[in-house]
Amino acid sequence: MSANSTSIDTSNNIPAQVDIDGVSSNADLHQGPYFVDGCDTLTKLFLKRCKTLGDRVAHREKKLGIWRAHTWTDYYARAQKIGLGLITLGLKRGDVVSILSEDNKEWAYMDLGIQSVGGIASGVYTTDAPVQLAHLLNDSGSRFLFVENDEMLDKYLEIKGDVPSLEKIIILERDGLHDFNDDNALFLDELYDLGDDLAKKQPELFEAEIAKSVPEDVGLLIYTSGTTGLPKGAMISNQNIMFVMSSSLRVIPYKEYDEQLCFLPLCHVLERNTSIYSPIASKTIVNFVESTETIFDNVQEVAPHVFTAVPRVWEKIYSRVMLMAEDGTALGKFAFTQALKAGQARSDYTIANRDVPLMIELRYGFWDFLVLRNLRRMLGFANVRRAISGAAPISPDLLKWYHSIGVKVLEGLGQTEGTGITTVNTLSANKNGTVGPAIPGVSLRIAEDGEIQFGGGNVFPG
Repeated sequence: MSANSTSIDTSNNIPAQVDIDGVSSNADLHQGPYFVDGCDTLTKLFLKRCKTLGDRVAHREKKLGIWRAHTWTDYYARAQKIGLGLITLGLKRGDVVSILSEDNKEWAYMDLGIQSVGGIASGVYTTDAPVQLAHLLNDSGSRFLFVENDEMLDKYLEIKGDVPSLEKIIILERDGLHDFNDDNALFLDELYDLGDDLAKKQPELFEAEIAKSVPEDVGLLIYTSGTTGLPKGAMISNQNIMFVMSSSLRVIPYKEYDEQLCFLPLCHVLERNTSIYSPIASKTIVNFVESTETIFDNVQEVAPHVFTAVPRVWEKIYSRVMLMAEDGTALGKFAFTQALKAGQARSDYTIANRDVPLMIELRYGFWDFLVLRNLRRMLGFANVRRAISGAAPISPDLLKWYHSIGVKVLEGLGQTEGTGITTVNTLSANKNGTVGPAIPGVSLRIAEDGEIQFGGGNVFPG
């Protein structure tokens, strides 16, 4: 979430407890292990969800113009094939497996498949140059690498001789690669076949591997941006992941069947929590965007209930709205201006959690019915209960503008070393211009030199 943006709200380090079934109580959050639905590791929770939810929709992906649904049973089956396939290739517990791919359902399958058999998943940005890829593979000691397509494969082929620890490349898509042949490479469907064969021989093996997981197991390597040197891999443990779920769901809860949209890079800790881990805990439905070019169209189609984005996305949406307003008729411009004034007058109260005077509320209701409701529908925000801005600073004035049009965007602070979230504003306790209080179970203080210092179950092991 945001770093060094505005100020920390230190008025309330531990927000009031919110009752959520199956989540560790506030008292339990000060010392691990941390539980969600009786499970102390991510993969145990994943197994429980898949068995319980079965044929319910877990996620959707748009192919050839149609949103296609995939169930929790599908989720489990694909993760199992990947995990057992990797064991067949020689994966040992604690081995690192890197993923070089844009967001898609397979990202989730790979992540959970790797971790379920004791591997460590390490994501790589698709924008990284070959030389950066080589550094990440060598630094992590990755034995296996998943690549999405021929473009990503080319990056590996350029540095093939520089990554001695890498044993196998698994390619997701065959397009453009029908004549490709490499002894160190296989396609995802071939890995699925290997996993299938092992599952038939040892049907209990996958669940047995999941049962071996303990909170102290490192599940992820999340590489920092490397702004002051080469990127460094932060180890994120199962205990960290379970703490963040146990804690954050108390203050920014989801509802079962909530629709979400996945479009930020899944190798980033914020999107990993938002679109893979929290949905497992909360039983929500994740929709994977077609591409970075279709994000705004996909938001309109999905109309999500919760939405998380970086400031640049919020700025682009704002710019689109203002450009549309400029291109409107004289009557349209007048109506939009009046609606925005009414919304701004109301947001002075709502963004500070104060009671709205009756006349201001009535004026807003009128313009909301005529203009703002339709604007939210057009943007894809008709159903949004709560939105989050993270990963970089955002202007308090921009947050207020969104509140004016009826979209409640909240800001928080997090970092890779804190498993993605340390503080966050909430719908019931928002203080614009700050990144909110610490999440439950996290202690927070500001040093004399202004450094933000925190402790809790979200702090990475190293």
